[in-house]
Amino acid sequence: MDKILIVDDEPFIIEELVEFFDNAGLSCIGCTSSSEAIRLFHEDENIIIVLSDYRMPEINGIQLIEMLNRSKRKERILGSVLFTGDADKEDIVAALRAGISDYYSKPLDLNLLLEGVKKLQLNLASQRKVLSAQLITERLSEMTSTLQELQAGVDKWNTDKNDTTSGSQELAEQQSQLLGLSLLSPRQVEVALLIAKGMTNYQIACELGISENTVKLYVSQVLKATSMPSRTKLAIALGAGFTSN
Repeated sequence: MDKILIVDDEPFIIEELVEFFDNAGLSCIGCTSSSEAIRLFHEDENIIIVLSDYRMPEINGIQLIEMLNRSKRKERILGSVLFTGDADKEDIVAALRAGISDYYSKPLDLNLLLEGVKKLQLNLASQRKVLSAQLITERLSEMTSTLQELQAGVDKWNTDKNDTTSGSQELAEQQSQLLGLSLLSPRQVEVALLIAKGMTNYQIACELGISENTVKLYVSQVLKATSMPSRTKLAIALGAGFTSN
């Protein structure tokens, strides 16, 4: 479950915000220092939003977010919100340049903050889908390059005509399958990624907000486009873990 990390050097603010977000149905944890925030962020991959006070000892909120963005994995999505009681125009400009999603002035309007966080969650969900499509495209490109290198190796070193023909046909088939993956629509890519995670049709339907019958149709289209005989083979081609349904 996605989580929110709240960072503020005043414990009573942490307590108030954690309770507020918990009551709103959002999973939330808090800490009182930037160093602890960095540790928690890297220990818990479910943290996707960081709400941080600006003026804190050690590292201020802007520096904290910059450090998290630099150190996180490329495929990890991060949204950030800054709040402060005395920010000037230069501070706000610096925050936006650092990639901070939004900022709020103290004393905080909790309802307004909640509305902003929910909008940020939706935005991050969209970013995650786009990033997933980009990463799978990169993965397919890498796999295709590898197969092309193997093909060249077979042609160069295999002197047995039958073995060469057999190896070439197998590699050509794999390349055809990868080409099919690269031509999938964004929604088909989403379904393929979830198949690769071992999700059932029902789980995919819940994840994407579509019917199970629609999922079955997408699965059929993906397997046909890639010439994959089964979803297990598709998961292997994507290089991800798979659990049979």
